[in-house]
Amino acid sequence: MTQKKDKNKPDDLEEVIAHLDKIEPEGEVNPIDTDYKVGQDNVSFKLGRYGFDIHNPVFGTAAGTIILFVVLTLLFQTQAEPLFGSLRGWLTSNLDWFFISAGNIFVLVCLGLVVSPLGRVRIGGTEAKPDFSYLGWFSMLFAAGMGIGLMFYGVSEPLSHFSSSFAGTTVEGGVRTDWAPLAGAVGDALAAERLGMAATIYHWALHPWAIYSVIALGLALFSFNKGLPLTVRSIFYPLLGERIWGWPGHIIDILAIFATLFGLATSLGIGASQAAAGLSYLFDLPPGTTTQVLLIVAITAVALFSVVAGLEAGVQRLSQINMTLAALLLLFVIIVGPTLAIITGFFSNLGAYFQHLPALANPIGRADSNFAQGWTSFYWAWWISWSPFVGMFIARVSRGRTVREFLISVLLIPSAACVLWMTVFGSTAISQLVTDGYTAVAEAVLPLQLFLMLDALPLSQITSFIAIVLVIVFFVTSSDSGSLVIDTISAGGKVEAPVPQRVFWCTFEGLVAIVLILGGGLVALQAMAVSTGFPFTIILLISCWSLIKGLASEPRG
Repeated sequence: MTQKKDKNKPDDLEEVIAHLDKIEPEGEVNPIDTDYKVGQDNVSFKLGRYGFDIHNPVFGTAAGTIILFVVLTLLFQTQAEPLFGSLRGWLTSNLDWFFISAGNIFVLVCLGLVVSPLGRVRIGGTEAKPDFSYLGWFSMLFAAGMGIGLMFYGVSEPLSHFSSSFAGTTVEGGVRTDWAPLAGAVGDALAAERLGMAATIYHWALHPWAIYSVIALGLALFSFNKGLPLTVRSIFYPLLGERIWGWPGHIIDILAIFATLFGLATSLGIGASQAAAGLSYLFDLPPGTTTQVLLIVAITAVALFSVVAGLEAGVQRLSQINMTLAALLLLFVIIVGPTLAIITGFFSNLGAYFQHLPALANPIGRADSNFAQGWTSFYWAWWISWSPFVGMFIARVSRGRTVREFLISVLLIPSAACVLWMTVFGSTAISQLVTDGYTAVAEAVLPLQLFLMLDALPLSQITSFIAIVLVIVFFVTSSDSGSLVIDTISAGGKVEAPVPQRVFWCTFEGLVAIVLILGGGLVALQAMAVSTGFPFTIILLISCWSLIKGLASEPRG
């Protein structure tokens, strides 16, 4: 199959997304021969002047379950908190080996594809040309991933692991750190910092981006090359055939919606807690649950306004401004912070990461329940629940890249950016503690630690305000974009579904975040991320085999 390049092909992100269903393959591809048409099973109707176009089994089941969850959690708040705590504890303590093993498999699959002949397959056809320059593509890859998480954990996680390793934990047989199956670094600040940064980088580098890569590559291949709808079920065509249009496919998409919505709600809840802590620090506002709920309501309202008014281009520009502010904040901390320690630390931290990676990624025989269960299991489930959202975004902007180019870039470029971010903020906080004796950051609650770290640097009022703005804008763009992704899945792959459907999902993202905060705060948020991440992990693991089969059938440039 050969297609001429469309001279009128859109050249910006908004047009690419808007015309995604009109873009034809260029060059040779091996499309899937199916009579299914996007939206053929949808139910279209109107409520007053508002139109709907929904994939009924998927939308109805997912929406009904989520509405029921919100109602029951609000009605039984007292019982919800211990329930969420027990649920999170049981899942992470019994399934830590599963999540850690799954993360390793995703990395190995990506690395295997990079070095295999399948790496020569080109997304969009053998003659497809990229829609974006390398610089634009790289910036969008990073912007897609982890904005709220980097703001929340950039100081708190390195400092937490450093403190655990430096102090050590007395156990039978001697002294052992409680965060990794290593000898620890009791009393050795330099070694403890290396161990703490290695543990942090483990959670933010290759493994999460391998998770995103697997689903993004699957969505891109089966949409741009195979001609199937942009939904998760399409990835499973080599295994299920035409059955993906029936209940096996419905279940896959429903689980994708659950994972995405609760993953987003977790991020929104974490962002609200940090924004509330920052507002309390700057303006003496109460940092409690009420402020967090009001923040979620206000920011969800802004995202809703964007959806209703059709301000996607404005939100995209806002996101670009936010990335610029994040880069300026990063540069500011490098300049006024411990500059030499940061620069040298970037390379030494990478070395420590690769040195300790085998121990950190070991799924069996672990003596570090706090780290493997409390940190890694949650992170892997969180990244997996985010993966349909991030994966669909990455798929949309990666047409024209070879599989090898795609995987190397998606694995390495955002990973390097995350390592730099964690090194800058983490090393600065650790230096303040060890060198300056500044203990306020280590003693503060997690949402407040970033602001107290900035408080020890010049212009703290300005930088703290910028940090709050960053968290809020990441919140808005995540909510706005997340509702589009969920709506695409629940509309049977339609990219331009009616606006009221996006309003529904955007509203319930905020509501779920609110009820989880009311039902137990951070523990409840983490519990639901792990709960919905677990079944979707199974889906992603199976998709790896289907992806390989799909790639094997494609012509190689």
